[in-house]
Amino acid sequence: MPRRREVSKRVTLPDPKYGSKQVARFINNLLRKGKKSAAEKIMYGAFQLIADRTKDDPLKVFEKAMEQVKPALEVKSKRVGGSTYQVPVEIRPDRKIALSIRWLINYAKHRGEKGMVYKLAAEIMDAAQGRGASVKKREETHRMAEANKAFAHFRW
Repeated sequence: MPRRREVSKRVTLPDPKYGSKQVARFINNLLRKGKKSAAEKIMYGAFQLIADRTKDDPLKVFEKAMEQVKPALEVKSKRVGGSTYQVPVEIRPDRKIALSIRWLINYAKHRGEKGMVYKLAAEIMDAAQGRGASVKKREETHRMAEANKAFAHFRW
């Protein structure tokens, strides 16, 4: 938390090919060591694969996958009187997007396909259909929040 002033939120420009801010944000999270062109190749390659396999607009499939993966609740640790409770809290909209992007990328990396383009395309298609590891992670997060609903009165 800054002491002097509120830090302004940086504006992400939409990606050049699809004109979507969500795709641009995904590419920015995908890149490693500042290699944005490599991240764009991976993302657009995955979109091309999705278009070939599903015969549908890849942007629609991607947005559906993001909606399927976005969590609504999460648990945060809160220390009260010597014991730590897992308190369920609602997630801010920008954090929902950040978590869904992070989960899609991480679980795509751990898939069995060869090459990140194929891994990412498969994970996005699975997430759009409501299956895959990233959707399972969202359900697990919701289950944790549901199980700890009794501690909701500790919300701050």
